[in-house]
Amino acid sequence: MKWISLILFTFLLNLSFAQNFEPNLESLQQYECPEWFSDAKFGIYVHWGVYSVPEFGEWYGREMYMEGHDVYKYHVENYGHPSEFGYKDFIPMWKAEKFDANAWLSLFKEAGAKYFTPCAVHHDGFELWDSQYTPYNAVNMGPKKDLLKMMREAALDHGLRFGVTTHVARSISWMQTSHRSDTTGPKKGVPYDGNDPKYQDLYHIPYGDDNRADTENPPIMWRQYWMLRMKDLTENYRPDFIYLDSAVPFAGEDKGQTGFDFFAYYYNLNQTWHNGNQEGVITHKSDKGPERAPYFEGVATLDIERGKSRNIREKPWQTDDSIGPWGYNKFADYKDANAVIDKMIDIVSKNGNLLLNVPPKADGTLDDETVQILKDIGQWFKINGDGIYATRPWEAFGEGPEVDMGHRATRSPYSHENIRFTKSKDGKIIHVILMGWPGANKKVTIQSFGKGQPGENLQVSNVSMLGSDEKIKFKSNNSGLSFTTPGSAPNELAVIFKVEVE
Repeated sequence: MKWISLILFTFLLNLSFAQNFEPNLESLQQYECPEWFSDAKFGIYVHWGVYSVPEFGEWYGREMYMEGHDVYKYHVENYGHPSEFGYKDFIPMWKAEKFDANAWLSLFKEAGAKYFTPCAVHHDGFELWDSQYTPYNAVNMGPKKDLLKMMREAALDHGLRFGVTTHVARSISWMQTSHRSDTTGPKKGVPYDGNDPKYQDLYHIPYGDDNRADTENPPIMWRQYWMLRMKDLTENYRPDFIYLDSAVPFAGEDKGQTGFDFFAYYYNLNQTWHNGNQEGVITHKSDKGPERAPYFEGVATLDIERGKSRNIREKPWQTDDSIGPWGYNKFADYKDANAVIDKMIDIVSKNGNLLLNVPPKADGTLDDETVQILKDIGQWFKINGDGIYATRPWEAFGEGPEVDMGHRATRSPYSHENIRFTKSKDGKIIHVILMGWPGANKKVTIQSFGKGQPGENLQVSNVSMLGSDEKIKFKSNNSGLSFTTPGSAPNELAVIFKVEVE
């Protein structure tokens, strides 16, 4: 019985040291991003839902009701007028008949991901779990499966941290376009199907704010409904990561209090899952504008959608990006593995993580190009993971010419002249990352190890290249650290040199 008493004592001791978060700014700013997240560096994200059926992007449910929009035109041509065939009519067409959660997670693990965060509910409000609060969910309609449960179990089975993204906060305004009607043409004045009260749970009540962003001053009814749905999701699926597609919900008279209530609730609850350790991560955004969602520094981890930081940030942060559109679009072009890897390296050198979205088709499969991109990324990680995982930023993030890589770029603009750095936690290894293979037997000089530079006082004891057994000659002087590349490289992508220092 002694071991039972010891376990109980340890559990109570951990709880006694747990941070008790209160729903106010001062308390929430005690949040510290957990180490698992700082170590992970790379996660996979999927946008998969009713919007996957027409294969024209994840904003379909809003834009199909915007007269003259490309999506509206596509919808009318392929499915009919939105007064006759609405977004709701795609739901029974979403079968997810080929979905294999184990196959997904096996591939994502092979790609090098350390966490997996499916989009649990997008702006359309259709939930991928066994929801208590809306009939518009994947168990009750469409696939007739608890997709989120299947994904969570597979993620944990493969050793990945499980998280969710939730975009429902703006749903009440985002879906307001369904209450419109054409202003010209033969269907002028004919109400779209969102005006039918039978479908109010999906399309919401008519509401004055139809902005594409977060609702400017949402009613208390909506704020409370959001909280109930978020608690339902959190309590039943226990995510260690929650991505909010906004800053702190909500603006207007709420002034972020509902968001504060949820943040404190989640951080405290997460600790009960982990013996008093705070392992929960919430990411939120700073660029949405205070009139839509107020931002408060330090209450959560910063996420920069599609972009990145220009410099090293003191606290861990994240970029979420996609190989193409967020939701499956059969007309889309994708980033290649090189573009993804180079952007990820730049992000990691500045203390960030990359959460990479891949868009599944409605049947639950990933197209061949997506699979190949993930396999290529995974092959690179097998060789170079030691220079990325569980590293920390060095005193300088890199050197070389500035590069602007827009989010629509499908090919990387980086080259071997762009250099990035990471370091081991103990500081005894500096990873020098060339964003491209300069060629065999080429001299490389790293100026950041020269006189007046961050590495000037470091004594270099050895230089080697990850993925190569060839001994590398090097020397240090006032100009920097110089070495000669090996006779070959594992691939033509970024290469990492392990610099051991004293």
